[in-house]
Amino acid sequence: MNNGRIARIIGKVSVPCFLLGLLFFAASLTPSLIPRGPALQGILGGLVMAIGYLIGQIVALLWRAADLPQLSGRPAKILTTVIALPLVAFFLWVLGSSLRWQNDIRGKMGMEEADALQIATILLIAFATFVIAFALGRIVAALFRLIRSRFYRIMPPRRANVLGFITVVLILFVVTRDGIVDGVVTGLDESYEAAQELFENAPPPPGNPRMTGSAASLIDWASMGKPGRDFITSGPTSEDISAFTGRPALEPIRVYVGRANGETPEARAELALAELIRQGAFERDVLVVASPTGTGWMDPGSHDPVEYMHGGNIATVAAQYSYLQSPLALILETRTGLEQATVLQDVVHGYWKTLPVDARPRLYVHGLSLGAWSSMHATNMFRLLDDPIDGAFWVGPPFPSAFWNHVQNQRNPGTTWVLPEIGEGSLVRYASHTADASEAAADWGNMRIVFLQYSSDPVVFYDPRSLWRAPPWMRDPPAEDMTEHFIFMPVVTQFQLALDMALSFGAPPGHGHAYFAEDYIGPWVQVTAPSDWTPEETQRLKAHCKVGYQLGCAKGQR
Repeated sequence: MNNGRIARIIGKVSVPCFLLGLLFFAASLTPSLIPRGPALQGILGGLVMAIGYLIGQIVALLWRAADLPQLSGRPAKILTTVIALPLVAFFLWVLGSSLRWQNDIRGKMGMEEADALQIATILLIAFATFVIAFALGRIVAALFRLIRSRFYRIMPPRRANVLGFITVVLILFVVTRDGIVDGVVTGLDESYEAAQELFENAPPPPGNPRMTGSAASLIDWASMGKPGRDFITSGPTSEDISAFTGRPALEPIRVYVGRANGETPEARAELALAELIRQGAFERDVLVVASPTGTGWMDPGSHDPVEYMHGGNIATVAAQYSYLQSPLALILETRTGLEQATVLQDVVHGYWKTLPVDARPRLYVHGLSLGAWSSMHATNMFRLLDDPIDGAFWVGPPFPSAFWNHVQNQRNPGTTWVLPEIGEGSLVRYASHTADASEAAADWGNMRIVFLQYSSDPVVFYDPRSLWRAPPWMRDPPAEDMTEHFIFMPVVTQFQLALDMALSFGAPPGHGHAYFAEDYIGPWVQVTAPSDWTPEETQRLKAHCKVGYQLGCAKGQR
């Protein structure tokens, strides 16, 4: 194959567009919220480089369509050289600095430093990614030219151009849609198969008749699913709690309804209420209505500590709405999760408010991540005004959460976006890995709401508008685990934060979206105000959870 044919297949490479792509690549090398490995950095760099090249091509197309003046010949070459030399030098400087920047943020998160040899890996993967994206772009362009040539035979050129463009967009939409749907269907099938396998291989039900899933329970053990069974059988026993506190303790009540335990959200909520009543949950001091994550998982790092601090005199209830991992559940079953959380809160709160005020438990709502979103949605204004709950504790609230966004935007002037202050702190406070919500200008009021959010959590602080403007937290001084080298660049920052979200679940505990027991404890103390609980016990419980488990505090199976 001669060079002329290769050139016709590859097409002419635009040097100015390539330089714009290189600028995008350089911007992607700056650190963001979560440290990136060489492979992912290379893919990110190659992808945004291709996008920068595409943007340059679009601008050039519009420039020519507007019949604006263009440089050519020697003046164009001189201008390109003048721009290229400092830009390439800038790219090399950024590339050389990227390792130091990544190691800076890795150090702040307690991670090992990256190897200098990773730079070569980044360049190779970025180049390969760009070539693949460039080739795909050429294929799309060739498809457009082919379709347009057919339209030329039956209509004027301008109309053929427009219809050819629309046809290509429709073809790409169908292909992409089918690819996404196929992937989702595969994920659904795998999730459902896994759930069914768990039903078939369920361990023996609890022997204690007071426990959910036992022979005396109203909830079928096999249909509960593994997340629910883990929640029911794990956690501290009354003996564990008593050994820690040195005081008599009760056996904590845990009620969980799996998705397969009821046909509808209403049926699952009514079943949960009946089981709560059967176990005497409304005779306890504290009742927590919790919303699980997409798979139905309940974080032991949250639920174990609060049972310790209340001496087991507590009941927790949750209802599963999905088998899917949270990202899929967020896309495909958002409404299902919101409906389940709303119905469960309606049913439990509706029964709770019929009880005498001095003879009912304090009622709290709680959720982590997708569970925080659904719990906030369920906790509507009418429930807060009509015989209100006692408080709420929401952890890692996803960025689309309407209530969280409303509260964030009420922050006091001068306070940061990642750890704001709301009024005098009598109703709403914030916690992080460096703050436990204990400090505020005023004492707590009758209701207590705490948000726990890590400053490096992109699930919380991702901003879709970062496509064209800097997120609000970038205008504040960086928090302890954030880098001062994060710069905003349109388009590139959007992709950086999107990749951060994918990586945030694997961040070290206490960073990203990896919430763990030690940071739950202080906020739970603030929200639920356990009686006879001292700051010394808070520190002991943190140490107990840290030594025992990274996630939970229990010592054995219930």
